[in-house]
Amino acid sequence: MAVVKARTADIDLLARLLRAEAEGEGIQGMMMVGNVGINRIRANCSDFKGLRTIPDMVYQPHAFEAVTHGYFYQRARESERKLARRAVNGERIWPAKYSLWYFRPEGDCPATWYGQPLVARYKLHCFYEPTGEECENVYQTF
Repeated sequence: MAVVKARTADIDLLARLLRAEAEGEGIQGMMMVGNVGINRIRANCSDFKGLRTIPDMVYQPHAFEAVTHGYFYQRARESERKLARRAVNGERIWPAKYSLWYFRPEGDCPATWYGQPLVARYKLHCFYEPTGEECENVYQTF
């Protein structure tokens, strides 16, 4: 059962984001991007207040660098659509389980990112989840 509403166009949009942001990280890395996106919609806190839909999340200003590149605008593939559906249906994996941020640093992962603690690194991306004080809701969304 979906944890956020998603039309076919929303699944395609999320699938394109997964591929554009983390194709080089494989299935698990793309799934983690989906987890972070769905967490942002459901958490309604921090920088993500008021996001209610997949398009709101994907096109939030300065949220994802991928939307500024042509690769993002290529047609979604079925393999990424399957991952997008899994994320929309609430499947979450660590270290993205409660994460609201990730990024790809040049070197080591900083201990914090925008004041939020590092959870772990997966391949080239570092994942950060908010503290309970910053965003208690992210821990209560599932």
